Amino acid sequence: MKIRYAGSTHVGMKRSHNEDNFFLLAEENLYIVADGMGGHASGEVASQIAVETLANFFIDTSRDREITWPFKEDRSLSYDENRLVTGVKLANRRVFETAQSDPRYRGMGTTMVCLVCGASGAFLGHVGDSRGYVVKNGAINQISEDHSLLNDYLKVHKLTPEEIEHFPHKNVIVRALGMKETVVVDVHRVDPKPGEIYLLCSDGLSGMVHDPEILSAVKDGGSDLEKICQNLIAKANANGGVDNVTVVLVEFSD
Repeated sequence: MKIRYAGSTHVGMKRSHNEDNFFLLAEENLYIVADGMGGHASGEVASQIAVETLANFFIDTSRDREITWPFKEDRSLSYDENRLVTGVKLANRRVFETAQSDPRYRGMGTTMVCLVCGASGAFLGHVGDSRGYVVKNGAINQISEDHSLLNDYLKVHKLTPEEIEHFPHKNVIVRALGMKETVVVDVHRVDPKPGEIYLLCSDGLSGMVHDPEILSAVKDGGSDLEKICQNLIAKANANGGVDNVTVVLVEFSD
């Protein structure tokens, strides 16, 4: 299958700087979005370290398949799953170590969502509340599960849409890169088909634009992925734009 892709980021309407980062590593079919936390410059540093560490790990392991990995391989997972999980864990370590070694970056962290298409299949990995969606057959489905206090609460309590909107700890993340020395990475095997679009985004989009609106923007953009990215960012900003907004689209075709 052929793969087309596009990505864009915007500071939003309320923030003075952008703590989001994305990386499109086409030669490895690797696509990444990260949303930094920590304020000032530290969130931006965390997300940049994360995306660059993961991308560089894929570059290094592509050039030398015998290179020693920083973490032991899980024999229950395929090569591509192991590669993705190891790269994200390495990114976590780099963010954590930087935060511990420099007082300017103490407490920084970042979420991450990434998609890789390899010889053993396609996999979506994530940590935090940056999301991965698939748009297919005229519908949008969330693949990832938010690692947030709100989502944990929803597992045991039923809330109305209004209660969810006004949940007092809506933005509290329970898992992110850099919070601890080790991290658990959620990985979902996906099976891309021609005509499907995978959408990766920071919560600056998903928190401001409801899924039906996201789907509408994807449909309205037709085959122009760059236009779709800009339309989605414009919708988030029109709805308030309280956070940075980052979108990456990956489309599969015959």
